[in-house]
Amino acid sequence: MSQQDSAWRFATRAIHGGHDAAGHQGALNPPIYWSSTFAFASAEQGAARFAGEEPGMIYSRVTNPTVANLETRLAALENGEAAVAFGSGMGAITSLVWTTLRPGDEMLVDLTLYGCTHSLAHHLLPEFGIVVKAADFTDPDNLRGHLGPRTKLVFFETPANPNMRLTDIAAVSALVHEASPALVAVDNTYCTPYLQRPLDLGADVVVHSLTKYINGHGDVIAGAAVGRKEIIDPMRWVGIKEMTGACLSPMDAYLVLRGLKTLPIRMDRHCASAGAIAEFLAGHPAVARVDYPGLASHPQHELARRQMAQPGAMIAFELKGGLEAGRRFINALELITRAVSLGDAESLAQHPASMTHSSYDAEERERHLISDGLVRLSVGLEDVRDLLADLETALAAAA
Repeated sequence: MSQQDSAWRFATRAIHGGHDAAGHQGALNPPIYWSSTFAFASAEQGAARFAGEEPGMIYSRVTNPTVANLETRLAALENGEAAVAFGSGMGAITSLVWTTLRPGDEMLVDLTLYGCTHSLAHHLLPEFGIVVKAADFTDPDNLRGHLGPRTKLVFFETPANPNMRLTDIAAVSALVHEASPALVAVDNTYCTPYLQRPLDLGADVVVHSLTKYINGHGDVIAGAAVGRKEIIDPMRWVGIKEMTGACLSPMDAYLVLRGLKTLPIRMDRHCASAGAIAEFLAGHPAVARVDYPGLASHPQHELARRQMAQPGAMIAFELKGGLEAGRRFINALELITRAVSLGDAESLAQHPASMTHSSYDAEERERHLISDGLVRLSVGLEDVRDLLADLETALAAAA
């Protein structure tokens, strides 16, 4: 990040960070560099670039000018030294894991994780000799008995997907760094750096599914990791170059850069509508419980006020009637789209027990705090009055 970039405020960085029009024939937008490989002026230059002694392009799986522009901008927005972009959020997470962990190492995760992260941690990594432990991160003291010299990675989401549990980033980071050599990695997809910056609170790495709010238009699959250069460089030169190959295309990088320009405006609208909808749901007789950090009834409301600039636009709520009520509700929606993912201009709803977590048995869902009547709502950019009307109709059907 340049000295000029560091002086700019968030919205200005989101539009201008990392791009010098004068260096690209005056182009207002970063050009899309459609090239798989890049020429060297000499064998010595090629050797220097491969050794990391000279900056510059090599091969688009590893470095690309359009992707590099996005990485510079993301690092500036998260207040990180460096960033690396990936072809998906899971590409970012798997590259972090394979760069950080070896057989015999331990990874500590929260009880609630995005479904694919859960499968990676609990079903796949143990097959490679990595010990994965789970704890309730909502109380940092629960971590103490699980941390030791073999703990190399502590990973959590906050808010957690799909039930909106929060983790105190500062408290967990301080405890982990005191008790183990582990890196603390936070999935910041729900919040984006506009609402929450984990690196400022003591975390070592932030990962994102850029597919969601940062891109914001439902037309890209992408991911990223941000942190200190000493952490990010191996994720690029080992994790992505030699292990996962999960590189981001220049076109997708361009689309994410375009989405970033409106991130603050979009997030303000998302959050305002979500607050109104959460209040409505909290007062509805068909709803047993609403988990939204902006409600005073949320058990971690004060933590949300400390570490999040706004409560976000994701709402989890529990329907009376359990599994069948959840299905009836989802099937009765007309405006809100029945779909996984989140952070789009369109509002999206999903019923985890029937959809994303249907592969879990009932006992496993209960163990990871995903109830049968839970509905996850991603509040979009439509007129909130139309969304409320659709929810009213669907709740009547659920009841």
